[in-house]
Amino acid sequence: MTVWDDLVGQRPVIEALSRAAGGDGMTHAWLFTGPPGSGRSNAAVAFAAALQCETGTGCGTCKSCRTVLASSHADVRIIRTEKLSIGVDEVRDLVRSSALAPSGDRWQIMIVEDSDRLTDQACNALLKAIEEPTARTVWLLCAPTTEDVLPTIRSRCRLVSLTTPTAVDVAAFLVRSVGVGEELAAHAARASQGHIGRARALARDEETRRRRREVVSLPARLTTLGSCMTAATNVVEVSKVEAEVQTADLDAREKADLDSAYGVEARGRRPREYAPALNALERGQKTRAKRRVLDVVDRALMDLVSVYRDAIAVSVGAPGDLVNEELRADVAQIARVVTPEELLRMIDAIFTARTQMLEFNVQPQLALESMMVALKLPTGAGR
Repeated sequence: MTVWDDLVGQRPVIEALSRAAGGDGMTHAWLFTGPPGSGRSNAAVAFAAALQCETGTGCGTCKSCRTVLASSHADVRIIRTEKLSIGVDEVRDLVRSSALAPSGDRWQIMIVEDSDRLTDQACNALLKAIEEPTARTVWLLCAPTTEDVLPTIRSRCRLVSLTTPTAVDVAAFLVRSVGVGEELAAHAARASQGHIGRARALARDEETRRRRREVVSLPARLTTLGSCMTAATNVVEVSKVEAEVQTADLDAREKADLDSAYGVEARGRRPREYAPALNALERGQKTRAKRRVLDVVDRALMDLVSVYRDAIAVSVGAPGDLVNEELRADVAQIARVVTPEELLRMIDAIFTARTQMLEFNVQPQLALESMMVALKLPTGAGR
């Protein structure tokens, strides 16, 4: 076991980072890019562990490696946000910490996941720290692409580009790490489209597989205006339920921690400072819940895209398995009644809805209704 074991299909990246951890090409700032699920955050954490490793190799078994991987190492700070953006106060706190000497004899490492979510003020605060680094501080930034980071920041970073792993690599990883059979692993690998976290969830949980089946079965049923409206509503409602399941326990724990901190239960009354703290907590939880809903909807959109890409593959006679091989009959029906050019326009409609929700704050219901109408099959094309 090493710190690199969870980086699937990233052999060139592992080799480059291993050399850097050994002192070959080391620098003070790194930018990890790659499509969702490629493992850019895992790569940053693995690199941090290798830099702190007591053997210098990223062995995965020494105390330093284990504490970094468990997010408990004193000299490794990680910013992860459940919000829509990372604010300047969070970054300033990280910058102050970066100026301190590490408690150990190696590095002070600052990892910023979702660097693309930094506000303008946060970017400016981060830029100053990267421009004037301390001798033993290393910054590891993660973002989908280089374009998602300010040019002034990315120009000061060494780029690490991760790629989408192949279905074969992902399936082998699932068999090895999750312990599922080869058939289920192959299905999860295809359905995840190279997203490691998604593949692991699909391999482990039948309910996750069921929800995905409901989404990918929609395109063949979009034959009337009513079915399009119903499909949009169903996606939104299911996404809200799933997001609530994900956040309910965390919300309750945070509320209990707040009550305990202010002695609400012990005193039987609420101190004056409690109300503002509670309001701030509830605002944060509301923002987090909104992001979770958008994340779930976004995942559904990518599953829909996979169906139309499969239909294009069938239309042009491309070899190989489909992402949705189990829906080949539905995919073939769509390919018979919709031209490849129209299928591309449908994919564009999905990405338009995605942009409307994620960048322009359009309500999911409205964006999805417009999208579903654009995905409606020609009259008489239903099964």
